[in-house]
Amino acid sequence: MNWKLFADLAELAGDKHVSVDVEDGATVEDALEALLADRPALEDRVLEDGELRSQINILRNGTNVLTQEEGLETDLEAGDELALFPPVSGG
Repeated sequence: MNWKLFADLAELAGDKHVSVDVEDGATVEDALEALLADRPALEDRVLEDGELRSQINILRNGTNVLTQEEGLETDLEAGDELALFPPVSGG
C-alpha cells in the first residue's frame, strides 16, 4: 500500500512517498499502523494518546475517510492510494 505524506509529515517519515505491507482485507487503520510502526516521530505527530489527532486528515483515493461512515475501518483494495495531511492553514 502506498502513502503520500505532506508537509512536516513527509519530513518526519523521511520521504513523501512511503510503501507499507498490509495483508489482503486490510483497513485504512491497518495501513496507518504499518506506516507508524517504525516511525516514532511521525506517530507522535499523528496520534495523541493512541488516537488520531483531530486535525490530521487521511484520504483514500482523494476522499477523506474520516468523513465516511466506516472511517478508519474503511476496507482497502489493491491500487488504493492513501494520503496523510497535517492541518492546513493560510490565506
